[in-house]
Amino acid sequence: YYDVVALPLVLSVSPSWLIPGASVTLICHTEPPSAGWSFYWFKAVPNSQDSYTYEPLPGTSSGTANNSFTVHGQTHPAGYACSAGRGDPPIYTQHSRPTFVWSSGVHPSASLTVNPDRVQHFTSESLSLTCEGNSSQWRLIRFLTDDSLLSFLPPATINGSTYIKNEAPRKAVYWCESGTEFSNAVNISTHSDGVILVSPVYPVPVGESVTLLCVMKTGNIPSDVFFYKNNKLIENERRGEMKISAVSESDEGFYKCQYNGRESAQSWMAVQCKSSADFCCIIIISVFILSNLIDPWKLMTLSLLVVKLCPLSIS
Repeated sequence: YYDVVALPLVLSVSPSWLIPGASVTLICHTEPPSAGWSFYWFKAVPNSQDSYTYEPLPGTSSGTANNSFTVHGQTHPAGYACSAGRGDPPIYTQHSRPTFVWSSGVHPSASLTVNPDRVQHFTSESLSLTCEGNSSQWRLIRFLTDDSLLSFLPPATINGSTYIKNEAPRKAVYWCESGTEFSNAVNISTHSDGVILVSPVYPVPVGESVTLLCVMKTGNIPSDVFFYKNNKLIENERRGEMKISAVSESDEGFYKCQYNGRESAQSWMAVQCKSSADFCCIIIISVFILSNLIDPWKLMTLSLLVVKLCPLSIS
């Protein structure tokens, strides 16, 4: 037996959206901050009671003096939690609320599909979310990003899908859970008026085409629309749409549209490497990211090496 103290803990993760194979840093914050604690790290495993059980991460059962811990080689979405203890005899805190590392990539074993397939929606619309994969006992989770509020939505009711009425403007991340499985996560935002940007929920594979639309609440697609990427004007399109015929890694970013003084929210468009060239695609994207960070001559040498190693990916 041990004593439990009511010391609130908050766990933060970085990055919150997964880069497959990258490291994820967990930081356990005590409120108010205080010294002398050892920290314990857990994976949050979904259970059948609309909550989680907590399994210690490998090598952390004795605790760490540092309030941060790094998980190396993270490849799938996951939930984490922390606790703290100190003293002799020891006293412990309760677990923090779970915090999640999300992935936008769809996996056959666990996937969440959205209909209509777009990030932004009007409050007058409904959308359906469907959990699919190697389980028949999925639960749908919603995390309100502005309020950091986690909620378990009612189980699927119509043809395996959960239908949601967008009653209020909000920004949320949705995903499915079952046992140890976490699906891909999707960003959904709802808006009461104005215009919305129609952009894909899922990452767009390199080389495929994508069309961005600016849509009014009436469903009309206006003309004379301005499109922006990362807050920079990129196109004035009289048809109300912007088409990218062959998506490349440089097209990844935040997009929004503007019509007649009304501006949509911005949405992130992710770019996905094709499976046959994942390694080379990752190299190319890395070169693009480094283009403004390293010496130009070193960048040229690295780029020539990429061309030699990855000709199929570039062609």
